[in-house]
Amino acid sequence: MTESRTPGPLPQRTAGAKSVWGALAAVVLLAVSACSSTPDRAVGDRELRELGSSGRAVQARERAEERLRDVAGAYADRTALSLGLVVVHDVCVPGSGPGWFFQQKTDDYKIACSMNATAYYGADPEHLGDALDEILTAGDRDRSGPGGSGGSIPFTHTGYGKRLVAYYRGEGPNPQGAKAAEPTRLAASGQTLTWDTTRVRDSRRLVEEPYAGLVDDPPVSRVVRDPKAATVATVRKRYGVVIRLELPYRDYFGVLKNGRTRTAAPDVSPEPDSS
Repeated sequence: MTESRTPGPLPQRTAGAKSVWGALAAVVLLAVSACSSTPDRAVGDRELRELGSSGRAVQARERAEERLRDVAGAYADRTALSLGLVVVHDVCVPGSGPGWFFQQKTDDYKIACSMNATAYYGADPEHLGDALDEILTAGDRDRSGPGGSGGSIPFTHTGYGKRLVAYYRGEGPNPQGAKAAEPTRLAASGQTLTWDTTRVRDSRRLVEEPYAGLVDDPPVSRVVRDPKAATVATVRKRYGVVIRLELPYRDYFGVLKNGRTRTAAPDVSPEPDSS
């Protein structure tokens, strides 16, 4: 964490809202496009773009994207998953102006920027249990490191994970119950994994394509697809099953109303296991 004059963290987020600015991005972007300056915004559109395009903002943006891509790459490097597509989205939104009746998290900010990433991997549908087992094994190793954390993968064999692998290997019952739908989701430390169903072929539930409504208008809204022409459908056609990793919006850059800047690389490392 660095600050141009005095150190200090970005505003703390409440539980269940990993990033205030990321969660409100769609609403704020509508306001940005509707008008250039309103009483409930700290800055107008022109200043928002100038601050979001500054050298310090660009450097923080590059570091944030590199961190997210490293996490996405870790899943492919440490398992048999094949990384087929990465979608990065970052937004810069204006801080709160005098028009807000209630106190806002961005009251002290001119602008605040946050970023997320979604990665899509291909896997063999006949060995989905093995693929999940490899992910959990990588997470086990991360949790067994110094301090019980420090790695990129938070999912482990503890409890549900072990039963999930047994189910997909045909060695155990559905961990969600005998009459429950096929399990297709794991979530831990802000990361979420979802995958195509493989057990019921005639009514499969599939991972969707990336949301097509994201606007690429940097620095207000920036969208990166890598590779550009890749789709979830092409990944599925090549490998058989798609596994999606979602990394939440995290704050990486802010400009205070006093002109100071704050930067922070998105922290997507697993939290220590408190169980």
